Amino acid sequence: EVQLVESGGGLVQPGGSLRLSCAVSGFPFSTNYMSWVRQAPGKELEWLSGIYSDGTAHYKESVKGRFTISRDNAKNTMYLQLNSLKTEDTAVYFCVVGGILTYKTATKGQGTQVTVSS
Repeated sequence: EVQLVESGGGLVQPGGSLRLSCAVSGFPFSTNYMSWVRQAPGKELEWLSGIYSDGTAHYKESVKGRFTISRDNAKNTMYLQLNSLKTEDTAVYFCVVGGILTYKTATKGQGTQVTVSS
């Protein structure tokens, strides 16, 4: 059974930073492309970034330069460093297996809430 556990969210002021983690089990993490997605209140699920097993990363244009995705295959864990946060980054963040073509129907964990507010 695929299990994804996101953590690291919280309340942060505009311009602040957070580091999200995604611990996975139940499937061969090290060989799978993984992504971070988010859902803001009243909005659709949004793909943000994905990463191959070798660390090759892709980003949505709106977060490029502010967010950094990474992974530790030995720990079955993926990360998302969020910098220069904006109020519009407020959302629940999820990790999923797969990428931009499959994220909407992919299994998600409970997510982690990121709130950017002064």
